[in-house]
Amino acid sequence: MIAADAPGRDNAKLFVISGNGDTRHVPRAALASVFGRGDLIVANDAATLPASLAGTHRDEPIEVRLAAWGSLQDPRRFVAIALGAGDHRMRTEDRPPPPLLVAGDRLSLGPLAAEVERLLDHPRLFVLRFSGDRGAIFRGLASQGRPIQYAYVAEPLALWDVWTKIAAEPIAFEPPSAGFALDWRMLAALRHRGVGVATLTHAAGISSTGDPALDRRLPFDEPYRIPAVTAAAINQAKEEGGRVVAIGTTVVRALESATDAHGRVRAGDGVARGRLGRDSPLRVVDAILTGVHQPGESHFDLIRAFADDAVLDRASAELAANGYRTHEFGDSMLIERSPPG
Repeated sequence: MIAADAPGRDNAKLFVISGNGDTRHVPRAALASVFGRGDLIVANDAATLPASLAGTHRDEPIEVRLAAWGSLQDPRRFVAIALGAGDHRMRTEDRPPPPLLVAGDRLSLGPLAAEVERLLDHPRLFVLRFSGDRGAIFRGLASQGRPIQYAYVAEPLALWDVWTKIAAEPIAFEPPSAGFALDWRMLAALRHRGVGVATLTHAAGISSTGDPALDRRLPFDEPYRIPAVTAAAINQAKEEGGRVVAIGTTVVRALESATDAHGRVRAGDGVARGRLGRDSPLRVVDAILTGVHQPGESHFDLIRAFADDAVLDRASAELAANGYRTHEFGDSMLIERSPPG
C-alpha cells in the first residue's frame, strides 16, 4: 500500500469485506450500490479545526497541536502535544523535542494568549488554557492555526481540504476522513435506494504524536453529541432488522459508547473513552466504512472488532497487491461485522 498524497481524488477505490470474509473491489463512486433499503448510514458531521499552532517558548520554536477537548462546554482548555523545530515536511517522529515546559509557562502563539495549565504524565503532553471568550479563541485559531498535517502530503493543506462535504460545527482536530466518501450526489444516490442517512458530531482527535509511548494511548477521550433524531433512527433501524453502518471509527466509538445494556442508543452528549479492539463487543454497529489502516494503529485495532485477524491479514495482502492508498485522503474499506461465532 502507498500513502495518498493529495485530497479530492476522483478515482478512489472501495474494498468490501463481507461478514463471511468474502471480498470484492468496486469504485468508491459506486458506494451506494453496496447498501439497500432499510440500511442506515451514520456519519460524523464535525468540521476540522486549524489545530496546529506555530509559535515560540523562551525564544525557541515550538509547534502546539491541539489533540483533544477537555469538554465541549469549555472552549478554553485543550489537551495538547508539543513538538520542537520543524514543520509538516519533516516526519513527526523525526521532529526534535520541544523546549522544556512547566506549569504556568506562557506560550507565544500569535494573537492567542496561552498558558501551560498543567503537565500530564509525559513531557510533551499538557493541558493548554487560552484566555478570552469562545469568539476570541476561534478568531485566533483561524488567523494563527493550520490543519494538522503529516509528511506524506508535501503541499500545505488549506482548511477546506480537511472539511468533509457534510462538515458543520468545528470541533474535530483531524478530519473524520471516512466522510470524504460522501458528497451530495452520493447522499442523493443513497436516499434513492431507500438508505437512511443520519449524523452525529464527534470530536475526532489526533491520529499520531510521533512518540511511540504516546501513540499507544491513542485515541484520547473524545466528546460527542448524538441528536435525538439520530438516536431514534438508529433504534428504529435495529428494531426493523436494518443494518447500522458507521462512516468512520469516530462514529463507532460514539455509538458504542452511547448504547445501553438493551442495545438502544441514547441521545445527548457523552465522552468516548478507551480503545476498541478485537475483544470489544459491538452492540449496535453492523458495518464500518473506513480508510485503509496499518497494523499497530488505533484505527486498525478498532476494525479488529469487525473481522478476525485471519480475514484482515488476507485483506491487507490484497489491498497491497492492488495498490490501495492509505491515510485520510486514500481509498476506503467497507467491513461488515462477522456473525457471532
